[in-house]
Amino acid sequence: MTTTASVPSSVGALGAPAVRTERADPTERTNLTDPVFAQRYRAMSSRDARFDGQFITGVHSTGIYCRPSCPAATPKPANVSFFLTAAAAHEAGLRACKRCLPDAVPGSPAWNMSDDLAARAMRLISDGALERDGVPGLAAQLGYTPRHLTRVLVAELGAGPLALARAHRAQTARVLLVHTKLSIADIAFAAGFGSVRQFNDTIAAVYERTPTELRRSPGGRRADRAEIDPGLGGTAITLQLPARAPFDGRGLLRFLGARTIAGVESATGDTYSRSLRLPHGPACVRLTLAGTDAAPLVTCTARLTSIADLAPLVSRVRRLLDLDADSTSIDRALSTDLALTAAVRATPGIRVPGSMDPHETLFRTLIGQQVSVAAARTALSRLTSALGEPLATAGIESPLGEGTTALPRLLFPSSARIAADGRKVLRGPAARVTAILRVAEELANGDLVISWGDSRAELEARLTALPGIGPWTAGYVALRVLGSPDILLTSDLAIRQGAAHLGLPAKPRSLAARGLEWAPWRSYAGMHLWRAAGATPVPSVDPL
Repeated sequence: MTTTASVPSSVGALGAPAVRTERADPTERTNLTDPVFAQRYRAMSSRDARFDGQFITGVHSTGIYCRPSCPAATPKPANVSFFLTAAAAHEAGLRACKRCLPDAVPGSPAWNMSDDLAARAMRLISDGALERDGVPGLAAQLGYTPRHLTRVLVAELGAGPLALARAHRAQTARVLLVHTKLSIADIAFAAGFGSVRQFNDTIAAVYERTPTELRRSPGGRRADRAEIDPGLGGTAITLQLPARAPFDGRGLLRFLGARTIAGVESATGDTYSRSLRLPHGPACVRLTLAGTDAAPLVTCTARLTSIADLAPLVSRVRRLLDLDADSTSIDRALSTDLALTAAVRATPGIRVPGSMDPHETLFRTLIGQQVSVAAARTALSRLTSALGEPLATAGIESPLGEGTTALPRLLFPSSARIAADGRKVLRGPAARVTAILRVAEELANGDLVISWGDSRAELEARLTALPGIGPWTAGYVALRVLGSPDILLTSDLAIRQGAAHLGLPAKPRSLAARGLEWAPWRSYAGMHLWRAAGATPVPSVDPL
């Protein structure tokens, strides 16, 4: 079986207008006659940082693997293999380069672009599913046997689920070692290791250093800190998360800020805060834009009930802010349509906002459909005020420290609470209220399951089978929860208004036909149309 990875149609031609999908064995050493190898070798030779995280360079003559932009001397083609994951490089007997730190880069956009089994598994592994449920549980969530899942991942990515999870744990541990002052034991369990001994052995194998030596390596941010603070409950931690440039962070925070739920979220120009549920308990997080245009960062300050939830939190923040999107390829492809050229030039690096809680996103969509953003925000705030769980009750108090305005103080209501008491609070047509309560009941009893491991087709089919949920609602949930890059909601009023403002067809069928030219980036084109609708005098009624 072969793997799919997105690379520019010509690595050497930076102005290439399209993205081409190539297939190659992820562990097969090859030469410049292979077009995929040749493209990646040119990218590596040019030390182009835009490809960092999209593939890994393995150098067999030195026994290390590097990011494409590593400043070391360019190795001979015969000594090079390219891998899609660090785990595959580990399985090939290579260790991480001490100079370029290949795991300290934004994540691979391949897991956002692809809807196949390997990408779905990677999304769940990054959320800590394997640590919580093991290989059988991971396979069950994906609907396959453990044997079949392992066979596919080895063929597609060069490593099985245990090796992929081990690589992910090692990368999380390195970040914590270099950028925080957490104890070695706390870091071991925060990264998902079962014991300190297992942690020590893995760090030595992957980085050829002890945890203490890795902590002393140059580049650490001693200002960042993590500490146990029993007075406030849980663990307070601050980390820097890299994003792919260009990154329209302020536009993304404006989108989220316009939809904040009182008590759960707050937002300012460059900061967004919220509460959320994680596998081991509630948490609170504040996200602040940092870095430069060339190297954007997001400062993530959080208080966790359990340090074991750090990896899932980081994974969900990266999804919420779409930090791993391949903005260069997206902007290049969309700007070839003259109707979008000016919009792309005005807003480079536009992002599709994701989700930190699939259930919450579904309820926000159901309550927000066919009403204005302001009306939906009011309804959701009323629902949360009545049925939300206070953070103090959950054991987290003043989670983000002094000086923070409008601190999150509530958790969004659980499905069980909405099912039990939602009829007392929800307003609107009886059929819509009944549909929301039915969804809440099915989520609460496990008859309806929504996760980041779903395929778009599975998720949309599961939702549209329920009374009161149509294609628009299912498509919007898939857009936000899965981060699907190729969804254009042509029936959405604001998208059609934005299309008209840019001189594009405003009727759904005509807009859908025109949108075929934007594949596979129609979700990002839709964000440009939503943005354009804000420049028109007509009111927007796009959903939360």
